[in-house]
Amino acid sequence: MPENLKNKGEIQLVVFMVGEEEFGVEINQVREIVKLVSITRMPKAPVFIEGVVNLRGQIITVIDLAKRLDLPSKGRTETSRIMVVEVGGNTVGMIVDSVSEVLRLTPDAIEATPALIESEVHEQYLRGVGKIDDRLLILLDLNEVLTNEELHHATKQADVFKNSAVEE
Repeated sequence: MPENLKNKGEIQLVVFMVGEEEFGVEINQVREIVKLVSITRMPKAPVFIEGVVNLRGQIITVIDLAKRLDLPSKGRTETSRIMVVEVGGNTVGMIVDSVSEVLRLTPDAIEATPALIESEVHEQYLRGVGKIDDRLLILLDLNEVLTNEELHHATKQADVFKNSAVEE
């Protein structure tokens, strides 16, 4: 079992798809899951930042998780969702291809990340692999998906957008 999950009991995960890969993140990092809405593009943003959305009065930055993880996406469909997550004290939206379920994993069902998976998704983003029957679930560490610099850029972009909208 990975060090970062050793002292935890059973964990609850939100399970989602990006391309052909099935991922899980701890439910306490997920604020909500919303249907894809219109995204306002931001100038000079990194390629994986899609833009910002107004979610019930809160301006949040949205990233394309497939682009961030360098994985092929299925493209935007009816099942595409924005997972609103808390990362490093910031609220960020992450576009995923679909969200399927919430499930519980016991510590003995979680293993360190095999080298095979590390080549597909950067190792720093991973917390381990969950085994559920014949499925393998890649456990993402959302705190590693965006660097502090990228988070700062993302929140700064959202603030700029919010301030310009207020002035209009």
